[in-house]
Amino acid sequence: MNKKRVLLVHFSQTGQLARVARTLTAPLAQAHDVELVEEVLRPHQPYPFPWPAWRFLDAMPESVLLDPPQLEPLTVPANAQFDLVVLAYQVWFLAPAGPIVAFLKSEAGRALVRGRPVITVVACRNLWLMAHETMKRLVAEAGGELRDNVVLTDQSGTLASFITTPRWLLTGKRDAFWGLPTAGVADAAIAATDRFGNALVAALRAGRERAPGALLAGLGAAKVDPNLVFSERAGSRAFRAWSRIIRLGGGPRGIGRLPLLALFCVYLVVMIIVVVPPSLLLQRLLRPFFRRGLQSET
Repeated sequence: MNKKRVLLVHFSQTGQLARVARTLTAPLAQAHDVELVEEVLRPHQPYPFPWPAWRFLDAMPESVLLDPPQLEPLTVPANAQFDLVVLAYQVWFLAPAGPIVAFLKSEAGRALVRGRPVITVVACRNLWLMAHETMKRLVAEAGGELRDNVVLTDQSGTLASFITTPRWLLTGKRDAFWGLPTAGVADAAIAATDRFGNALVAALRAGRERAPGALLAGLGAAKVDPNLVFSERAGSRAFRAWSRIIRLGGGPRGIGRLPLLALFCVYLVVMIIVVVPPSLLLQRLLRPFFRRGLQSET
C-alpha cells in the first residue's frame, strides 16, 4: 500500500505554534500508512525572542504590506509530491507572519502547494479573521485549495490579553500575574488538537482529500467571535495606513523610521486605553443585529 504523504510547514517564534502543529499532526506521524514531512521555516535574519520593543514595532509595515523576509533554502525539494499540505502560522499585526508569507510567495513554496489540498492552522491572541482572508488569497494564488482552517486563541479575555500577550512577546514571561491568566493558548486546548489529526488520518484513508469539501467538518475547528469582527476590520485598515506612513521613513530598522514608530506606539496605547473598551461594549450590544452577516466569514 502506498503511503499518503503530508507536508507540515511552520514557523514559531515563541515555540507555542510548533507545539500546536506537532500535537495536531501527531496522529499522522504515528499512522503506519501516512508519511509526515516537516518543514520548519528559517528566516535568513532570525527574529529575536523576546522581541525588543522597537524591533517588534518595526516589523509591522512589512508584515501588513506582505513584504516578506528572505528565507533560508527549504529542506524539502520543490518537486516533492504530497497528498496534503498543513500550513501553521502566527498572526502579526492582523496579517500572516512574514515567514509563512515568504513561503507562499516563493517559487519553491508555490511548487509544493500547487494543485494540493491545504489545511491552515493558526494560534494567536484572538484576532485572526483578516489574516485568514489573506491566507485564503495567498493559497489560491499559489495554486492550492484551502480545505479547512484550525484556530486556537489565547485563553485570556480580550482585555486581559492586551497586557499578557505583549508582556510575553517583549519579556519572554507568560506566567500568571496580578490576577491575570497565563498568556497564550491553554495547554488543554493544545492537547485537544490531536482530534483534528485523527480526522485527517481518517480522511486520507478514505481518499477524501481528493474530493471537494471540508476535511474537519463538525469539529469546531474555527469560530468567529462577532464581538471582534468590526474592531479587526478597523484595525486592519489603520495598520495599512500606518504601514505606508512608516515606510516613508525608509526600510526595516532604518533610523528614519524611529519618529514615525514613536507616533505609532502612542497611537496604539491611546487606542487600547481609550477606544477599545467602549468599542467592544458597543459591539456586544449590537451583536444580535449583525450575527447573520458573520456566518460566511470562516
